Amino acid sequence: MVSEKIIQGGVVGAGGAGFPSHIKASSKVEFVLANGAECEPLIHKDYELMLHFAKEIVRGMELLLESTSAKKGFFGIKEKNELAIEAIKKEIKNSPIELTFLGDFYPAGDEYELVYAATKRLIPPAGLPLHVGCVVNNVETLFNIAKANEEIPVTEKFVCITGAVKKPSTFFAPIGTTFRELIQHAGGTTQNDFALYVGGVMMGKLTFYLDEVVTKTTAGLIILPKDHYVIKRKNQPVENFARIGKSACDQCSYCTEFCPRYLLGYDVQPHKVMRSLQFTKTGAEVWNQMAELCCACGLCTLYSCPEDLFPKEACDNAKKEMRLQRTKYVQTKPVKIHPMKDGRRVPLKQLIQRLHLKDYDAHTPFNPEKFETENVKILLKQHVGEKAESIVAIGDRVTKNQLIARIPAGKLGAAIHASITGVVTHVSDEYIKISN
Repeated sequence: MVSEKIIQGGVVGAGGAGFPSHIKASSKVEFVLANGAECEPLIHKDYELMLHFAKEIVRGMELLLESTSAKKGFFGIKEKNELAIEAIKKEIKNSPIELTFLGDFYPAGDEYELVYAATKRLIPPAGLPLHVGCVVNNVETLFNIAKANEEIPVTEKFVCITGAVKKPSTFFAPIGTTFRELIQHAGGTTQNDFALYVGGVMMGKLTFYLDEVVTKTTAGLIILPKDHYVIKRKNQPVENFARIGKSACDQCSYCTEFCPRYLLGYDVQPHKVMRSLQFTKTGAEVWNQMAELCCACGLCTLYSCPEDLFPKEACDNAKKEMRLQRTKYVQTKPVKIHPMKDGRRVPLKQLIQRLHLKDYDAHTPFNPEKFETENVKILLKQHVGEKAESIVAIGDRVTKNQLIARIPAGKLGAAIHASITGVVTHVSDEYIKISN
């Protein structure tokens, strides 16, 4: 069965949190959707993957159509990506898969947006695509499913390295490779004093640590000068976000009016969450509820707010507080598309301009050169669910693709495999090191 091979291959969602893919493959749905939208500014790895590996991606989609008994597939792709569209078109002839063309706006890749664009169905508040008969997978996940069906596990990640580097590019790197080596493979940096966004400036994380390693969900690195606008915005004490918002928010509501989920009809109102910063705990509990359905796309903080405040971070904090209190907001009104939805879409070029990233928006061509590394540090928690459990010991010799950690019995998780051939030099509850 396809789902069993996915389990054995350790396939997880490559474009987000890393949800184990065998769960979706075991579902029974009407539609399978491929997410090739890729809307994070500067990241182009999905485009390169579709351009060069369309056959494998479509094969992965066909396998899911079969395993889920779906009657149709929708391939979401931006209309501007003409070369990738032609590559996909050649592979979907005589299949129940059709293209869904998307505009070049942010966040076109949100699964709520994609499901609506392809099927005109609206996912219930706080729901999943499964609730409207759909499963959605990133194109790299589909690529990995096709490989798993051939008994090739996930040991490499397709990554995009861009920004202040000499050779912006996209390539396969062994899981467990350091960020330092990724940057070297892209020719090194053009700046001496820099920081990294992992996965994207909108929804990724900021780091200054070059010895962090590639996981199954690492989309890429954006290298920027330390004094760049988006670095300085993020690189400050968390307490500042609330303090500044408390003193400066004038309730203009732009953060809500441009919120993609709000425009889809979900009761997300960041400007009301910002009110929670100015109220007692009792009042905060009322306004915190407006954050429940936030997808954390970051548009409110990095684009909509005219005062450069932090509504997204306020929503993040509100959701944490609600979890601690074990409370949950349930939207009672029906989901209904806002009449101004299309008029308030944010073009990606406009977002890039707003973020002062235009000078770094470069082509990142696929580099087929084999990536060589002598050491990898493979984390045992690269996915939603439980950590994988090591089945190797220090001194063991392992080969690339060999199983080195398995899912705990009866738990949700993903298998882990060796990404290089070598000797195990470290084993702990957190990671395994291999050197060749």
